[in-house]
Amino acid sequence: MPTFLVPTGHLGFTPFESPSFEIGLGRCPDYLVADSGSCDIGPYPLGSDRSHSPSAWQRHDLERMLLGARDLGVPMIVGSAGDTGTDSQVAAFAGMIRSIAAEHGLGPFTMATIRAELTPARLTAMLEHGRPIVGLGGLPDATPELLARTNRAVAVMGAEPIMEALRQGADVVIAGRACDSALCAAPALLAGIPAALAWYLGKVLECASFCAEPFAGKESVLGSVSRERVVVEAMHPEQRCTPLSLAGHAMYERVDPFFEHVPGGTLDMRELVYRQLDEKATEVTGMRWLPNSYAIKVEGAGWVGDRAVAVMGIRDPITLSFLDEAIEWARGKVTERLGAPGERHCYQLFFHVFGRNGVMGYLEPSAVTGHEVAVVVEVLAESAGLANEICALGSRSLFYARLPVVKGTAGNASFWSDEVLAARPGYIWTLNHLVPVEDPLELFAIELEEVRAVAEMAG
Repeated sequence: MPTFLVPTGHLGFTPFESPSFEIGLGRCPDYLVADSGSCDIGPYPLGSDRSHSPSAWQRHDLERMLLGARDLGVPMIVGSAGDTGTDSQVAAFAGMIRSIAAEHGLGPFTMATIRAELTPARLTAMLEHGRPIVGLGGLPDATPELLARTNRAVAVMGAEPIMEALRQGADVVIAGRACDSALCAAPALLAGIPAALAWYLGKVLECASFCAEPFAGKESVLGSVSRERVVVEAMHPEQRCTPLSLAGHAMYERVDPFFEHVPGGTLDMRELVYRQLDEKATEVTGMRWLPNSYAIKVEGAGWVGDRAVAVMGIRDPITLSFLDEAIEWARGKVTERLGAPGERHCYQLFFHVFGRNGVMGYLEPSAVTGHEVAVVVEVLAESAGLANEICALGSRSLFYARLPVVKGTAGNASFWSDEVLAARPGYIWTLNHLVPVEDPLELFAIELEEVRAVAEMAG
């Protein structure tokens, strides 16, 4: 009955908690596993090929996992390296592993890297050869025009590339973009565990302590799997895994809590049976596997424009009562000088009102009226200079808005710090598509190397 210790649902996003991890290591797990990526962080990291998480925090998590894995002599698996799983992030994680091994005198051990990046040119060639790239969630199929707007894309691997790396003797696997649940499913499948149980194991462990109660992020959980059942146990002394907490996690960030779609099939969770084993552990049975044709999800992101932002504070009750009019006045001054978006210049202008509906926007179900708001003026434009000009004009015009009954400018709005703040360029998701494949390994490149830090230090 192989066991899996998972210390975090997003390696490096913030450092995971070491005490519960050490408790988990004391249980002598067979695998240490962590996911390191997510679409939740938005398209910028993928499109720009920059990690969203600080390298110091990534190294913290990798170091603790590597030291624990080498001490126990068990494999360590990390997926979606560097938040996005691009080739450069896989290389960065592999470099950290080599550096940590040298610092602590570890080795020799075998490290596998699995690259998952797909160039837009390669995707375009697929289309030219009649290979469909099928849109998900109602999106249209990919076209050459869409691929031309894509700066960077990654294929989201299933279990097979990780299984192959382990089969070839990897002690450490650093994978590019991967299905979260594939990271635990892969070694379980390799051990002969039925697909339904292997994929459920991966699903329930993917976010570590999010499947436990009371809520506490970045704590370790221990999962074990046999041919008949999955058992999940919280490692933090104050947490427990219960039928309610495990069932609740099945609903986390999901449209349908009963189905998990992964390469090669669907995990059916409609007939799950939960049984509390003790105060901290719960057993799960009743999962089913529905095989289907094999396809790989592709994620892509493309540049939209340079960005500038300004933050305005408004407390004046008259201005607040005419806030929409003030915003339209400001928008009108931008249009008067520079034309409407797309007319003379390519730009987008947003006024995000925090204190009213700044988070949900038009989807906000509850009208909230406060005594003050912050208006974040955001601009995306074809150049940084144009973005700064539009942002300055849009924010300053809030200060000068001509409103009914207002007799002067004093108190209309205040500037927060510098009027226009530097911001990262804007990217959008361009690809959320499927590529049918005959070979699950086709889109991925596996390389193995021997890390011999001990020998190097001795030489």
